Amino acid sequence: MKLLFDENISYRIVKKSLEAFPNSLHVTSVRPKLKDDLAIFYYAREQNYLIVTFDEDFRELQSINGFPPKIIWLRTGNTSTEVVLSKLMDNHQSIHELVENREIGILEIY
Repeated sequence: MKLLFDENISYRIVKKSLEAFPNSLHVTSVRPKLKDDLAIFYYAREQNYLIVTFDEDFRELQSINGFPPKIIWLRTGNTSTEVVLSKLMDNHQSIHELVENREIGILEIY
């Protein structure tokens, strides 16, 4: 499961999450060529990433363009890197099920 963390999530989470989610990236590491959310959306689709975000924008893009990419929508409000990582780890099985399920494109985590 490769995660692509949106810009509204601290880049520090990548290093902390690599054991559970290998090959994950923060959008800032590919940002120069990705100028907006739509470009990020298509990059995630082409490179087989799940997008992790606080924003509703990607849900809206997915409703128009379908999936992949699948989206992990953090509904916690802006919070610390530790809380985000904890939420992802607590939902590791649900994230795995999201990847495997061909009928579901989004996982909301509260």
